[in-house]
Amino acid sequence: MFFFFHFGTLAICLYIFFRLFFSIPLHGSIKLAVGGVFLLISQQHFFFRRFFGGMASPDLPMPVLAFLGWLFGSLLILFLLLFIHDLVKGMLWVFRFGFPHARLPFPDWKRVTGLCIMALAIGAYGIWQGIRVPDIRIQDVFLPRLPKALNGLKVVQLTDLHISDLLTRPRAEAIVRKTNAMNPDLILLTGDIVDGPVSRRKNDVVPLTRLKARYGIFSCLGNHEYYSGLSQWRPVFKKMDLNLLANAHTVLTINGESLVVAGITDPVARRSGQPQPDIRAALSGAPDGAFTLVMAHQPKTARDTADAGADLQLSGHTHGGHVIGLGPLIKRANDGFSRGWYTIGSMKLYVSPGAGLWPGFAVRIGVPAEITCLVLHSGSKDHA
Repeated sequence: MFFFFHFGTLAICLYIFFRLFFSIPLHGSIKLAVGGVFLLISQQHFFFRRFFGGMASPDLPMPVLAFLGWLFGSLLILFLLLFIHDLVKGMLWVFRFGFPHARLPFPDWKRVTGLCIMALAIGAYGIWQGIRVPDIRIQDVFLPRLPKALNGLKVVQLTDLHISDLLTRPRAEAIVRKTNAMNPDLILLTGDIVDGPVSRRKNDVVPLTRLKARYGIFSCLGNHEYYSGLSQWRPVFKKMDLNLLANAHTVLTINGESLVVAGITDPVARRSGQPQPDIRAALSGAPDGAFTLVMAHQPKTARDTADAGADLQLSGHTHGGHVIGLGPLIKRANDGFSRGWYTIGSMKLYVSPGAGLWPGFAVRIGVPAEITCLVLHSGSKDHA
């Protein structure tokens, strides 16, 4: 997997290098130096993995990670802009006989230089969007099987916080303040809470101990918990009262009605021989007919969850694709799900774009992060 990832970014780098080499009128030595910089940017994940603690959580100061994230994001954006430019240019060449006067404005080197500047500007916007404190998104969701006694229940979903050297303690504190200000009934953390081992992250996650909800705080595992040393994090989460549900459930009694809250493990568990997601084990012993809410980090488990009789699944993992327009790619990798609402049989699925992102791709463009607040309502009206 690492080979294909590094090879892919290398191919992008080579395309950009040769495209600029033959377009921009600079001395050859300067072009080679710029090409070397492009190469280093494209292979930053290799250096993260070999020398700085790993791809998921490189051990570097926040400003350095933000700067590198800007450069890497800008490199990918430049590739996309150049590809579109060259595609249009090629189409004009193919159809030159039918449109003999059709040509792109300005000399090629000026267009390419403009695209480089545009890529850097878009990348700067993307990194700002990626690391800023997310806004609250309040949504009303109507659920036919929700008991009237649970009508108006306010559930806050925090997913993909990715607390790391990039998204540090002050950001986590701001998210906690925003969350508590809503006076939620229930707070659910649906995976990828941390990036990095306990020895490096323990201080950064402290703000999560100040989360407050009327009926409790519950969490499930994401793939990055496994990358970060799950065995060390389990006792920390327990001490923080995050109530980790790993193929397990709890039953809450609210206004005389039972609400089943369940959580499953992440599919990446199979790589380390840990228990794989098992929704039936998670719901074993749950009261028959009770409204069931399931936390599952990856949305690809949703069809199994629906078959097991759950009413609502909350997921994350996809980050909404990070960049608008990447939805189709994300859907292919996640069983047809990217972000937003889906209906699977009689179950509703919400895939949140998340409240954070991993340092390896730290830009968001057109897909803002969010603190999700769901207000549950009895009835069959479509969600707002």
